Amino acid sequence: MKSHHFTKTLLAISVAFALGACSKQPTTEQTADQASAEVAATDTATNAAVDNSDNPFFQPYETPFQIPPFSQIKNEHFMPAFERGMQDHLAEIDAIVNNPEAPTFENTIEELERTGKLLTKVQRVFYNLAGSNTNPELQKLQRELSPLTSAHYDKISLNEGLFKRIEAVYQVRDTLELTPEKMKFLKDTRKGFVRSGALLSEEQKAKITEINGELSKLTTAFGQNLLAETNGFEMILSKEDLDGLSEGTIQAAASAAQQKMDKAETEEDKAKYKDKYVFTPHRSSMYPFLTESNRRDLREKLYNSYTMRGDNDNANDNKETAAKIAKLRAERAQVMGYETYAHFVLEERMVNTPEGVYDLLMQLWRPALARAKREVADMQAVVDAEGHDFKLASWDWWQYSEKVRKAKYALDEATLKPYLSLDNVLNGVFETSNKLWGLTFTELHDIDLYHPDARVWEVKDKDGSHIGIFIGDYFTRSNKRGGAWMSSFKGQSNLDLIERSVVVNVCNFPAPVGDDPALLSFDNVTTLFHEFGHALHGLLSNVTYGSMSGTSGPRDYTEFPAQILEHWAAEPTILKSFAKHYQTGEVMPDELIERLLKASKFNQGFANTEYLAASLLDMDWHTLKADAELQDADAFEKASMERIGLIEEIVPRYRSTYFSHIFASGYASGYYAYVHSAVLDSDGFEAFKEAGDVFDQDLAEKLRTHIYEKGSTEDAMTLYKKFRGREPKIDALLKVRGLDGSAD
Repeated sequence: MKSHHFTKTLLAISVAFALGACSKQPTTEQTADQASAEVAATDTATNAAVDNSDNPFFQPYETPFQIPPFSQIKNEHFMPAFERGMQDHLAEIDAIVNNPEAPTFENTIEELERTGKLLTKVQRVFYNLAGSNTNPELQKLQRELSPLTSAHYDKISLNEGLFKRIEAVYQVRDTLELTPEKMKFLKDTRKGFVRSGALLSEEQKAKITEINGELSKLTTAFGQNLLAETNGFEMILSKEDLDGLSEGTIQAAASAAQQKMDKAETEEDKAKYKDKYVFTPHRSSMYPFLTESNRRDLREKLYNSYTMRGDNDNANDNKETAAKIAKLRAERAQVMGYETYAHFVLEERMVNTPEGVYDLLMQLWRPALARAKREVADMQAVVDAEGHDFKLASWDWWQYSEKVRKAKYALDEATLKPYLSLDNVLNGVFETSNKLWGLTFTELHDIDLYHPDARVWEVKDKDGSHIGIFIGDYFTRSNKRGGAWMSSFKGQSNLDLIERSVVVNVCNFPAPVGDDPALLSFDNVTTLFHEFGHALHGLLSNVTYGSMSGTSGPRDYTEFPAQILEHWAAEPTILKSFAKHYQTGEVMPDELIERLLKASKFNQGFANTEYLAASLLDMDWHTLKADAELQDADAFEKASMERIGLIEEIVPRYRSTYFSHIFASGYASGYYAYVHSAVLDSDGFEAFKEAGDVFDQDLAEKLRTHIYEKGSTEDAMTLYKKFRGREPKIDALLKVRGLDGSAD
């Protein structure tokens, strides 16, 4: 699933982390409604002894558009900047608490929003790099910083004096003549402190502190274990092992082997890769192999290396880590007065009960599973017709679904990819944004970025005014976590100055091979449009308070602005504007576009079933009660899947041991969000179809004004109804995914 993700730490003192796979992906457990513990006092004498005169975080960025000066930032700059940032932040909080004037909205709520700027500045850079361009030193720092930052925000969220001032303002809110945005900001601020434990007893606060500290360590460990597992397996093949593979896949594997050989330090290691071909559990490497290879034994080996990540009883094993995280969350929820962790989390979502989530998921599960079973039968018929004597297994799905697709629609990825070069697709999403809102994108060169793969564009509005900066980082590499996400190096705010965003999309597409450009699958294309939708949510944000900007709303709503943009990727007029053959310049033929669109509902049984299985697994983990014993992760997962009748030919999109969305990120009790947002995006795009013009300017303006610009300044359903004119219906989603019976 595209990831994705910002998430926020404590309200106005927050820092935005990556949206993530899609992942909104925070780096620790310190989400907006969770922070609470105590940080040890900074050793100021030690700080004074360190020469930080060259630390880029301690002075304004003297760079175009305040893009961080990446080449000047060294690993050794992070810890001093974090330490001073936390120290300054606490001093700013103390100034609010000790203000002799009576609490007001301005001197308490708005002043709280202004705090922590240095800490936010360094956090944005550090956690973005930790996800997209990490190294052993950054990983070590991440482990050290995880409990420190968790404790830091705990100290603020449990500051009794601070909460008293917030509560004093809250109690007289109806007399303050606040604007609707300010009133919601006040209510959200107060609610965040309450949900962080402000009303608990001292004993309960101490327990929350202990749990938060342990969770921050465990979630960091889970993510680092997963990265090590993913990078720890490689399948080295010889020429005779390549039967069935396309020339492009072979070249990519040869290039991977050459890169490994170039990095090898001994002659023995170099010889291991000489004239070989390397495949890894990274999806960009694995999926082409599973689709094309005629070596069933090797397909099984590579696929199992992916599905067994974190479940190999080694130093990177995540079974006990996942189980401990789930149990600690349940205990935390109990201390907070909730039945389960899911009850606690969902209180703040559009679907606000576990029962509501299960009901939504099961509405799709039943037709999706039935369709998946028919897909298995279609593929087994092909297996049998080829004269094979085996029952279809999960590692066969990609190859045989592709054979069925070719037979039904005369369509395969090899036919599509030459028309879908990365630059052409970027032009397509830029053109879409221009036709909807008049936005323009100018690529900037000679800008200091964090990796050679990263590119940067200035974004301007239709009147030529500056909107923000967009960074794209698209190719897989070993020091980048999996998935795709949007994040930010600088957020939008209109509080004191007009601050415009610097946002980044990070993906894991196959890198170009030789002189050819990077060629994308159509799934890659929709991923790019999706993440760019998140980027637009950050870029077009136009709110007063940074902590209410962009993707700050409920998780099951913030995927909507990303997912609705995906629909334009498959519109024929848009496709013809960017889908051009990288060698000949030929526009994708109408006949090929027609076949692509006809095949859009193909394999939806599999796609929906594997996603829904993971969503239900997430809910099962987080509806455990605090008194439940520590689970055996494999046994728990097996029982969960048996309850819903998952067929053996499908593995959940994420098994527990590599489900970073919920165990290392902010999607716990929230992976269902993609399907709830899909109800919104399918229903929302249907409005454009009903208007007879997918670029209808009245609807486009409503989409921008009520969705992309508003952040979390209003209730999510209120914003949707202002755009659509009514509440969403599920009918369009069932139709789009072929689960209404229309595609049978």
